[in-house]
Amino acid sequence: MNKSKILLDSCIVVWVGDFLKDPGDEAIIRLAFKENRILITLDKDFGELAVFRGEPHCGIIRIVDHSATDLGTVSLRILETYNTDLLNSAIITVDKLKVRIRMND
Repeated sequence: MNKSKILLDSCIVVWVGDFLKDPGDEAIIRLAFKENRILITLDKDFGELAVFRGEPHCGIIRIVDHSATDLGTVSLRILETYNTDLLNSAIITVDKLKVRIRMND
């Protein structure tokens, strides 16, 4: 079976690696919220900012224990499968064995 692949044009994606310097996690989560973007990350700090410090967000996907070559496929699968949850600002953590969803309180 052939798997579909995705290519995102640079005008669709904001990648913090393109910034001249790292603005820090607080600035990144605020930028994603301001621009109504879902934040995809490997870093648990964004979930902690959202849950414990109340930073508003438009959905966070945290990917754990996947190879770099799997990140696009995993991201696409989560975006497709959990679209409604993400539209309701869910925090989704996906590892090789399970997907955990925390709905925005």
